[in-house]
Amino acid sequence: MIKVGVLDDYQEVFEQIIDTAKYKKKYEFKTFYEPFLNENEAVIALEDFDALFIMRERTPITKSLITALPKLKYIMTSGMRNNAIDLETAKKNKIVVCGTEINANPAAEITWALILGLLRNMKQEVDNMFQGYWQTTIGFELKGKLLGLIGLGKIGTQVAKIAKAFGMEVCAWSENLNLTHANDLGVLPMSKEDLLKNADIISIHVVLGDRYKNLITKKEFEIMKKSSFLINTSRGSIINESDLIQALKDETIAGVGLDVYDQEPLPQDHKLRFLPNAFLLPHIGYVTAENYSKFYKQMLENLDACLENKPIRTLK
Repeated sequence: MIKVGVLDDYQEVFEQIIDTAKYKKKYEFKTFYEPFLNENEAVIALEDFDALFIMRERTPITKSLITALPKLKYIMTSGMRNNAIDLETAKKNKIVVCGTEINANPAAEITWALILGLLRNMKQEVDNMFQGYWQTTIGFELKGKLLGLIGLGKIGTQVAKIAKAFGMEVCAWSENLNLTHANDLGVLPMSKEDLLKNADIISIHVVLGDRYKNLITKKEFEIMKKSSFLINTSRGSIINESDLIQALKDETIAGVGLDVYDQEPLPQDHKLRFLPNAFLLPHIGYVTAENYSKFYKQMLENLDACLENKPIRTLK
């Protein structure tokens, strides 16, 4: 019997998607619904498992954790990239790591939820409706505004197309921007500084790496227009969080829409939670029924294939 630990199932959906009774002769599943308080707690909880099903970048699968789990043979993660897994240590310990497909469109969709939420003061107006008030703010239109995209890959491309439908102008920058692709989309290539200086809305869609960590700091906030809005649905560390908090307090920019953070879940007493010009979501960009169904079903496919010594969707 293969013991499988399903980690960080915050919404308790694993057993809604997977009929575990069908696999009772092959797999013994145990689902963990809350984050571990620390790595020691994780080691104690996971020491008897042969396989782990994990959600990308929730529980860190570190060198020390892997070393402390000698029975672990398989790790199945959502997505085909997970910076929270020490792949080198997994390989040294002969642990097979496999991923899944992931739909890109939900991240583009949640980007527009944040943009519209900010520009039309959705949070304030919804809260005020429940308190009995009516029309307490004035919003902004999208048509004619300049959207600056940091990154024009799969998600950035979808965001650009939607912006065009709203009648917006779109510019983009990244260190490896494909100029032909930008031209085909009708997106104006710009330098990073010019984009920050001119865009009414700036939305981040690059993959976190050394070159993009702390991409937006105090220096960049001072370049941006006081009326501009910043959106991040990529990774929290791309924006320097301390500098962001100060910029929002000082109203250096008009506001921020975030779905990602340096620390997740975001602590209850975190300063971002108390800023009126911050529109915050709990990293739900990829959290859809369609994605979760794909994740868990493909994790099972991956594990079945591994047990037949024919691993699929392996991470390298």
